Amino acid sequence: MGFIKGLNLKKAITLFSMFILFGTNMLFAQGTDATPAKVDWLEVGYYVLMFIIACLGIAVIGKILKVYDLSLKMQGKKGIKWNNFMAFLCLIFLIVGLAAAYWSLTVQGSMTLPEAASKHGVDIDNMFLVTSLLTLTVFFITQILLFGFSFYYRKSEKRKAYYLPHNNTIEKVWTVIPAIVLTVLVVFGFFTWQEIENSTEVKGDLNVEITGHQFGWYLRYPGKDGKLGTVNYTLVNAQNSVGLDTKDPNSTDDLQADTLVFPVNKPVRLNIRAHDVIHSVYMPHFRLQQNAVPGLPTFFKFIPTITTAQMRVKTDNSKFEYLLYCNKICGGGHYNMQKVVRIVTEEEYLVWIAKQKPFLNIPAPAKPEVKAPEVKVAALNKDADKKVIANRLALNN
Repeated sequence: MGFIKGLNLKKAITLFSMFILFGTNMLFAQGTDATPAKVDWLEVGYYVLMFIIACLGIAVIGKILKVYDLSLKMQGKKGIKWNNFMAFLCLIFLIVGLAAAYWSLTVQGSMTLPEAASKHGVDIDNMFLVTSLLTLTVFFITQILLFGFSFYYRKSEKRKAYYLPHNNTIEKVWTVIPAIVLTVLVVFGFFTWQEIENSTEVKGDLNVEITGHQFGWYLRYPGKDGKLGTVNYTLVNAQNSVGLDTKDPNSTDDLQADTLVFPVNKPVRLNIRAHDVIHSVYMPHFRLQQNAVPGLPTFFKFIPTITTAQMRVKTDNSKFEYLLYCNKICGGGHYNMQKVVRIVTEEEYLVWIAKQKPFLNIPAPAKPEVKAPEVKVAALNKDADKKVIANRLALNN
C-alpha cells in the first residue's frame, strides 16, 4: 500500500465525503410521495466502491509513472518530461472536448422542440438563439486559447516566458466588451419579457380558466356572454369543483371542457388558479409557463399562430398533439397532469364550443305566479240581493 502515501489525504477525504453526500441526496430525491424514500444502501455502497476503485486506479497509474521516471534517471537517461506530458494531456482534452461539444450540438440539438406556435414564442426563441450564439462563440474561443496556449507554450529550455504582471488596456477591453454585450442582452430581454407578461384584458380576448388540483385540471369557458362567472373557494364541493358563484349572472352559461381548444391567431387570456398546492401551467410548444398559486390568481395572455393540423404536417406526425403539463413536482400523481391542447380555425372553434356542456346545472329562475284579482265576497252578495229585489218588483207590476 506504499503507493497511497503520495495521495493528499485531506483532499481524498473531502472528495469522498462530497460523493457520499451527493449520492445519498440523489437517492432520497427519487421519491415524490409524502413518505420518505427508502434508501438502497447496497446501491450506495456500489457507487462508493466504484469511486474508491477509480481513485486507487489513478494513484496506481501515477506511481507507475513515477517509478518509471526514477528508473530512467538511475540509468543515466533523461526522465519523463512532465511538461510535455501535461501539455499533450491538455491537447487531448481539448480535442475530445470539442468533439463532445460538436456531438451535443448536432445530436442532442436535433431533439429540441419545433418552431414556436405562438407569437411571443418567436421572440423567446430569438433571445435564446442570440444568447446561445454569443456564449458558444466565447466558449470555443476561450477553450481553444486556454488549452492551445497550455500546449504550445509549455515550458522549454529553449525559450524564456515573458513576464507581464499588469496591463490596463487588456483589462479594460475584457471588462468593457462583456459589460456592453450583457447590458444589451439584459435590456432587450427586459422589454421582451415585459411585453410577454402583459396580461391586461382587452375587449375581444377569449378568457379561459384553468384550475390545477391534485392531480388534474379543471377547464372553464365563458358562455354566450363572453364573461366568466366569479368563483369563491368557500363554495367548492363535489358538485361545484371550482366554487362557481351561482348568484353571479355571468355564471349561468359558463361551460366545462375536457380539452383546451383555441382559435388560431386570436388572443387567449388564461385565468390560472390552484386548489391545494402550487402547480404550473406549462405548454412548451407555445413557450408558455405560469405558476398556479392557491389564493392568488395569475394570468397569461398569448396568441397561437400554428394550428394542430399545420403542426402535424410540419413535424410529419399525424398523431401530434399540443399538450398542457404541470411543471411543478406537486405530488405522487404529478406525472398524470396532462391535457390535450388543440389549435383550430375560427369556424371549427365555433362548432366545438357549441357542443360543450354547462359547467353547473343551474336551474332557470322560476317565473312569478300570476294571481287572480281579489274579489270581495260581501260586495258580490250585496249586488246579487239588489238584482233579486229589482226582479221581484218587476214581476209584481
